[in-house]
Amino acid sequence: MDIIENKFKCSKCKHEECRAKEVAMSGTGLSKLFDIEHNHYLFVSCLNCGFVEVYDPDVLNGHKTGQLGTVLDILFGG
Repeated sequence: MDIIENKFKCSKCKHEECRAKEVAMSGTGLSKLFDIEHNHYLFVSCLNCGFVEVYDPDVLNGHKTGQLGTVLDILFGG
């Protein structure tokens, strides 16, 4: 989360300060029935305009990468 907060630039207003929070959610089927929260996301809010961006920490940590690389590579040119 620190790297997002340190390199953040709002895609809406270009402000450079944000707040990041990790949120856990249950999925569907049995995980919903037993309230198992195995879906984790990062919600990043711009402190100027309030615009919120959502990130998958598995992608950010390199556990699941596609052909374009991680979200950090796309956002910050890594």
